[in-house]
Amino acid sequence: MSEKDTLTGQTHLISRRRLLAAALVTPAVLRATVAGGAAQIQTSKSRTALVTGSSRGIGAATAKRLARDGFAVTVNYVQNHALAAGVVREIEAADGRAISVQADVSDPRAVRRLFDAHDSAFGGIDVVVSNAGIMRLAPFREMLDADFERMVDVNQKGSFYVMREAARRVRDGGRIITLSSSITQLRSPTYGPYAASKAAQEIFANVLAKELEGRHISVNAIAPGVVNTTLFTDGKTHQQIDGFVQRTPHKRLGEPSDIADVISALCGRDGAWINGQTVFANGGIV
Repeated sequence: MSEKDTLTGQTHLISRRRLLAAALVTPAVLRATVAGGAAQIQTSKSRTALVTGSSRGIGAATAKRLARDGFAVTVNYVQNHALAAGVVREIEAADGRAISVQADVSDPRAVRRLFDAHDSAFGGIDVVVSNAGIMRLAPFREMLDADFERMVDVNQKGSFYVMREAARRVRDGGRIITLSSSITQLRSPTYGPYAASKAAQEIFANVLAKELEGRHISVNAIAPGVVNTTLFTDGKTHQQIDGFVQRTPHKRLGEPSDIADVISALCGRDGAWINGQTVFANGGIV
């Protein structure tokens, strides 16, 4: 064998060894993203998520679930620092990483500061869940201007500001999720303006998914049904709540963890191919 053949054989042996070594790295701890034409490897411990409106309800359940999945999480709140701090403590007690940051998503400057704080703490962002929202119910003839305007400011404008910032900052291969509602299909009396503000999320997700083509960022809307949170139960009688329960094939309210589980699945490796969709997580009520 010539010296050239010997060197060629050694090169092939080294290449095979490198391929075998790479194959031993499991998908759970390896994710390749493309930025500027170069592949970047990130372990699960380096993944980060920001969840708006996450001091309670679906947002808190989502923050805690993503932390269990290995994400470092920013817990966002508007007023209740104690609740947000409690979510952070719970995550840290389970060996997760989290911070809490105050920001009103209806203020675009506050949204930028929220993302800046996240980036400063964790060095980048992989998942954004636009969950913050409010609900004001009344027939059209009785809906107050202030209530309507606040829903538009938080639910529609706020989600736009969050998703715009996410489009600018989420790393390639990441996820952007916004919260719609199954009320967009139920269309019950008194829910008109609220349902309209949530229907916007489905358009946002579908259009943004197309705008981010080539970056392998999946953008989706989640449309929960009736969920056992104060957002749904406050101001309703037992009979009203039971009416929704009886319309659900599972004969129960959803729990925040039910929605967090769906979000977790979309944020995982196996959720990458779901993109630009509205996922109705409602126990079959519609």
